[in-house]
Amino acid sequence: MVENKQDLPEDIAENSPGWEKSVLEKLAFAAIDEQKAARRWGIFFKLLTFAYLTVALGIAVYPKFKEGIDSGTGEHVAIVDVLGQIVQGEAASADTVIEGLRDAAKDKNTKGIILNINSPGGSPVQSAYIYDEIRRLKVEHPQLPIYSVVGDMCASGGYYVASATDKIFVNQASIIGSIGVIMNGFGFTNVLDKLGVERRLLTAGAHKAMLDPFSPVNQQESKHMQSLLDQVHQQFIGAVREGRGKRLKETEAPDMFSGLIWTGTEGVRLGLADDFGSVDSVARDQFGTEEKVNFTPQERLIDRLAGKFGASFGHAIASSLSIPAIQ
Repeated sequence: MVENKQDLPEDIAENSPGWEKSVLEKLAFAAIDEQKAARRWGIFFKLLTFAYLTVALGIAVYPKFKEGIDSGTGEHVAIVDVLGQIVQGEAASADTVIEGLRDAAKDKNTKGIILNINSPGGSPVQSAYIYDEIRRLKVEHPQLPIYSVVGDMCASGGYYVASATDKIFVNQASIIGSIGVIMNGFGFTNVLDKLGVERRLLTAGAHKAMLDPFSPVNQQESKHMQSLLDQVHQQFIGAVREGRGKRLKETEAPDMFSGLIWTGTEGVRLGLADDFGSVDSVARDQFGTEEKVNFTPQERLIDRLAGKFGASFGHAIASSLSIPAIQ
């Protein structure tokens, strides 16, 4: 309580009767003003949080726009990335690469397409899908050059894809080749015996548990799977021969199709590649432009997370079934 009138505001001190009421009114109004300010700040921060969540959701749901595309884009070289393993659910899946190729081919300003490849391989099926699409586009757009430019590695399924293109450019230190098919697994029968663990397996079908890691090797099943691998290998070899044609200088010692790898320098000598170059130099020297547009579809974050989960589950199943891969 105010005891000294000298301490009161001037307007209250001059009119002393009822000054206590005036003080209380001012305090009440001050409290109301403070509450209003607090509410305003609360609304501001709620709106700010809402805007942040909206932007985050937009990034998750909508893909990025293709780099460099705008209404003023003129003639350019289209880039389609093949980066990482060529398997379903990954960035270099057949669906993603094929969509990029088709969009690039449909663009009237595309002077040529460069596949920017840095891949250790992957699924023979996914690689074959991309290979076949490149061959189809070559028939549909015979005047449209499609080249491959290799970064660090273009092996197995990556080379399967590259062999469909008109030319393959490498760095001297690039790794290319590995024309082969692999299937691997483990056997734990002796371990189970030593641990005193009995394997209890029920199947409907004599070979339903084929290559079961806890059962002894079945020679008939091994022979069957080797035949399967040989068939896929021959498909791979046929695709490379069809794509590379007479440029391929096949060797018997060592066998070019034995799964060996070579440097870019050796690859050019053997006809596995055509010349040396990077994405920038090929665009400049082969197409006469430095304008590049990346047509690789940009995956939505929410789909990426879902795809990662699905791909991880699929890889686990594939590993348990020992599904072959071009790696």
